[in-house]
Amino acid sequence: MFKTIKNAWKLPDLRKKLIFTLLIIVVFRLGSVIPVPFLDRAALQELMEQYSGNNILAYQNMLAGGAFANATLFAMGITPYINSSIIMQLLTVAIPALENLAKEGNEGRKKIASITRYVTVGLGLIQGTAYYIFLRRSAIIVNEWREGGYGVFSCAVIILTFTAGTALVMWLGEQINVHGVGNGISILLFAGIISRASYLITQITSYWKMALEGQKQFFFFVPIYIVIFFAVIWLITFMNDAERRIPVQYAKRVVGRKMYGGQSTHLPIKVAMDGVMPIIFASSILSVPATINLFVKAESGFWKSFFDFFDPTSVGYMILYFILIILFAYFYTTIQYNPVEMANNLRTNNGTIPGIRPGRPTADYIAKILSRITLIGALFLAFIALVPAIFGKISTMGNMSLGGTSIIILVGVALETVKQIESQMMMRHYKGFLD
Repeated sequence: MFKTIKNAWKLPDLRKKLIFTLLIIVVFRLGSVIPVPFLDRAALQELMEQYSGNNILAYQNMLAGGAFANATLFAMGITPYINSSIIMQLLTVAIPALENLAKEGNEGRKKIASITRYVTVGLGLIQGTAYYIFLRRSAIIVNEWREGGYGVFSCAVIILTFTAGTALVMWLGEQINVHGVGNGISILLFAGIISRASYLITQITSYWKMALEGQKQFFFFVPIYIVIFFAVIWLITFMNDAERRIPVQYAKRVVGRKMYGGQSTHLPIKVAMDGVMPIIFASSILSVPATINLFVKAESGFWKSFFDFFDPTSVGYMILYFILIILFAYFYTTIQYNPVEMANNLRTNNGTIPGIRPGRPTADYIAKILSRITLIGALFLAFIALVPAIFGKISTMGNMSLGGTSIIILVGVALETVKQIESQMMMRHYKGFLD
């Protein structure tokens, strides 16, 4: 990876793109430390330390690279855009008008992207308002401008600042897509998560100090955590390139005096085709009860037992988390792949799978392959997601700052960006047929 970046730096146009991407990342990180006005900083830090467990606040803070806990300009991060993209993907399948729009080519995609931007701003406004209400109820907001007993001015400034930050983050990501290297939103997500690496180092250092002070069990668990950390990175890298190749044979056909087709190829299906989406869906749903408990604060009886079940260190939570990841993996695969359409495309292009009849048998065969590959990919995601929780329960070290979800995002974005750089380098070294 570093060799690829080094070689890309030698090319003037790619160097400009890399510098532009780095400048956007710097702007993003600056916006992540600029606080919104009318906040009690000390009270905010104390409040967020209480809510560092498994809830929507901690999840949002992880995706925002720590900006959410500090209530900064980019506190909403890219979460509204991610949610907007997911909503549009689901609606494209459910609403025929959007499905037809997606099939119109480049113009249709532009219209869908425009709708996604409006939905992103709307979600940013909703989330910013919810965050303001939470801060106001927690007595974090210092209201210096009051009208009729309500901080109208501070309310408008804080909510609009959060919403403007959402729009600005989306715009920064799009600028990377146009003038930089890699997928803009993924790059910003990568930058936000990697910025929390310092917290991981601090946690490991603190546990090692505890080992030196007499807690001998950490002499054993800290090295194991480091080994598991790098083993997970290797496994994600390996699974990211793993694919199932379905052989395809194209029949020969004569057009005029020329013969076309006759070649053998394959239909690649990635094992980890769903990426991190099933984990995001599952963790978002399971964090809702813990977030509700932030407001109701059940201390005894049935409701306390109910909310304790959703503690990330409980066995019941881990089992439910595992099941939800499997279910969402199949759900997301169903949205992305249509075996009937794939079979029709093969038949239209005179392609067949050896030993399988065209039409319905081909669609059933592809669906069977997809089901098996999805199960393997889902088990892989569930394993990666549960390793930090299981290790934290056994070692009493708790959930570390960079869990399985974060590592999957980091490794996936890094590999995707390197591949894009390599493809651009290959295009620039291509001399053509005339040389």
